[in-house]
Formats: sequence, structure tokens, C-alpha cells
Amino acid sequence: MPRMLDVSDEVRAEIGDEEAARLLAGESAPGSYDCTSCRTPGDPEQERTSTVLFIGDETAVLAFAHAGCLPSQVVQVTEEQLQGAVRAIGGDTGEPASAKAAPEQAVLGVTSGLVLISGELHPALVVEPTAPVARPGSLGAGDDFLPLLIEQGFMPLTELSAVPPALHGWSVLLAAGQLHAVLQPNPAGGRPVAWWQAHQPLQVTDGWRSAANKHQRVLMFAAPVGSIGRQPREDLLRDALDKAAANGKLVAAALPLAGL
Repeated sequence: MPRMLDVSDEVRAEIGDEEAARLLAGESAPGSYDCTSCRTPGDPEQERTSTVLFIGDETAVLAFAHAGCLPSQVVQVTEEQLQGAVRAIGGDTGEPASAKAAPEQAVLGVTSGLVLISGELHPALVVEPTAPVARPGSLGAGDDFLPLLIEQGFMPLTELSAVPPALHGWSVLLAAGQLHAVLQPNPAGGRPVAWWQAHQPLQVTDGWRSAANKHQRVLMFAAPVGSIGRQPREDLLRDALDKAAANGKLVAAALPLAGL
């Protein structure tokens, strides 16, 4: 059965025609994979599959995703993010881009939604990495995602009964009605830097944008990998947030808007 693999022009330009041909012929693609977006299994012989190339400053890793989750694309990440994720799972850090089955990479998944707190709807961003996040420089395989955010000022939640406190220096960048980045203070001083940046600006609903305009801030919730998942409806997203909070796996802060 032919492989239902999609290699976009931009991915082909990075890996070369020869490697792309090997992928499409099934010589170097995995027989199965964990989707880099939703983390559930996939099979390129049974369902449409996208090739996703993560590129740092010096390293590149090819991953695979269900075509319904992500299109085939090139995603720029920092070298620290790429290398740190590889170290966190004990993978190889020195290989250039190849089409071999890639180890899990900790990519931040960001979902927008409206969250009801004290009878009022608030615009929210829910951040969940796709793999455990190790502390920079750590050789262990632990997950330090929440401790790192708590050190930055995010507050642990046990329930969603009140709006979390504002976090000074952090903000959410909206431009032309689209979500572009979450900004954090620059350790060297000066302009804020991107903690998370969208590969392509993310669309938000009119209701979300209206609520953000009303409150002039966005609630950011963060949970470790496997805590929230991809929820198709806002009520299910809220249920997942409540469960993560009850299990001690949720931190949050209110971030002002950097633009609208």
C-alpha cells in the first residue's frame, strides 16, 4: 500500500529531493509514529501524514503528524528548546536533519478559549508541551515545566474560582486580531522577548477577541504534558483545566495585552 505522506515544498527545500524521495518511497519513514501535535499514534500507510521539520540554530529534527492536526511545514525553534528537548529524553543531540523516526520534541501547544470564572467569561490561553520539559542544562529526564514557570511568577492553582494575579513584565501580543506571541521580560534588559511565538499567527474567535478587549488582559494557564490534551469544545477544555488544578498540575497568571 502506498504511503500517504505529505512533504511540503518548504520541507523538501530543507531536506533535499533525495531525502524527500526516500521518505515518499517508505525507505526512511517510520512504520508508525506518535503525532507531534496530538501525541496519539499514527500510521503513514493507513492515514494521511504530514512531515514537520523543527529547525534550531544548528540542529534540525524531522517529526510526523496526522495531516488533520498539522500541515507539512518547517517550524523555527530556538536551539536551546531543540537541544533541551532531546536531552530530556536521552536522545542524540548531534545529528543533522534526517528522516529517521525522531525522538519526541517538547513543542509548546497553545489553545485559546473562553473560561467562565465568577459568572464572567475571560479570554484564556492554555499551554501544554508535547513532551516533558527539562531544566536547561539538566541531563535528567524529569519534567520541570511547572517549577520553571512558578519561578517566573506563575501561581499554582487548586481550583478555578478566581482570576489569577497579574504577572509583571509578561504580556500577550495580539496584532490585527491574531495571536502572535507570549512575551516575557528580557534578562538582559530592554525590550521583552518571546517566550512562545506562533509559527503563523493564530486566529481567535470574535468572542475571545471581544473579551480580551474588554478586560485588556488574557489568562494564561499552563500544565505538563498529558494533563489537558486536545479538547474540541470549551466546556471540555474547562473540565480538563478543573481536573488538572485538582491534581496539582496547573499554574496560571493574568497577562496584559501588548497590542490588539
